Amino acid sequence: MIEQSIHLEPQTGVALIVLKGQLLKIIDPAGEQVSDLTSFSHDDTSEWLSSGRTIDYANTVYLTTGHVLYSNRSRPMWTVLDDTVGRHDFILTPCSPETFEIIYGTEGHHPSCFENLCTSLAPHGITPDAIPTTLNIFMNVAIQPNGELIIGPPLSHAGGYLMLRAEMDLIVGVTACSAELSNNGTFKPIDLELHSAE
Repeated sequence: MIEQSIHLEPQTGVALIVLKGQLLKIIDPAGEQVSDLTSFSHDDTSEWLSSGRTIDYANTVYLTTGHVLYSNRSRPMWTVLDDTVGRHDFILTPCSPETFEIIYGTEGHHPSCFENLCTSLAPHGITPDAIPTTLNIFMNVAIQPNGELIIGPPLSHAGGYLMLRAEMDLIVGVTACSAELSNNGTFKPIDLELHSAE
């Protein structure tokens, strides 16, 4: 049963509470749009979703159905229940104002996932320096033999989704990504569905 539906307009973000056993479905309604996700233990926000721990234990950078996403304390935070896309990134950090200055050469303000996460998570007492590497859902990053990273268009088509089950009570931040390179040059919405526990 769907308990809550959230529509994220392009280049925005949100924070929500997801309780143990609830399912979070992240949907790409238009296709080729990345969504950054981070999470913190509801009971202790110094426990957070860890890229390093997760990749280490899965022994792969390509996380998909059946993989467990771990915290910095090596406790399961999420289980991937269903994945219709099959390619996501857990290497790169959320785009920030500095991303657009350093990589894009942008002058002036540009919306960013980092800013959107900071704003959304601040009411929960989470400071900017506490925001870790995000799970960049639908982001298509390929690793070349020489180690170079190639960012391609997301492989998600309209309606593609990732379904996660919470393994503890969580404070979750989610965005509709603001980086042109990640989203094949355009910005589109992201839809979220919070489902009751199985």
